[in-house]
Amino acid sequence: MFANNPFSILAESVSPMLMQSFVILMGLLVIAGTLMDIIHKKNVKYFFNNAKKAKKSATKNLTTGERISVISKTIASDIATTSELGAGKRRLAHVMGMYGTILFWTASVVMIFFYSSPQSTTPSAWPIVWHVGALLTVLGGSWFWFFLRVDVYSEAHPWYRVIKADLFVLALVASSLFGLTLSFLQSMSLQDRWDDKVFLVFFIVSNLVLFGGVYWFRC
Repeated sequence: MFANNPFSILAESVSPMLMQSFVILMGLLVIAGTLMDIIHKKNVKYFFNNAKKAKKSATKNLTTGERISVISKTIASDIATTSELGAGKRRLAHVMGMYGTILFWTASVVMIFFYSSPQSTTPSAWPIVWHVGALLTVLGGSWFWFFLRVDVYSEAHPWYRVIKADLFVLALVASSLFGLTLSFLQSMSLQDRWDDKVFLVFFIVSNLVLFGGVYWFRC
């Protein structure tokens, strides 16, 4: 299972061009959703005005080197390691989900665009990266969903209580889980089966919700 490129196997029944078009469509949906969110919330105007106020009230003008240093530290600390969450379970779950998603999406794009033809030979590393990334996403996302959400952990709401903002985590976990299930069913190499097609549909729908719902997740 971990050595198989699921998209190469899928290419026996689905055109690689169709898979590549789907990936491009997901990217366009993200861009469209982000732009809609910016227009709706007027984020650009807010940050522009805030930047002007900050510049006027600044007591020191940073050099280019100092600005690069601040940005680098912010990326390394707040973004790459999510240090703002502290050293605890929430941070670990977030890091697992974040890096798992990065690995899963990166490997998906590489294998779809470069190794989805049935005649192509996929380097052994990429299927492993894809499966490990999907597993990390499922584990990190599930851990967060069932045990670490603020409204569940602190406010005693049931884990199955879903609000619109929760759909991102659910769709993210679902897409990885359905992808893993599809890969497992493909690895069984059984004839005249139908369940792999069912999970392929689930995989497609969960990705449509994930990438197509960017605007609604942020409302």
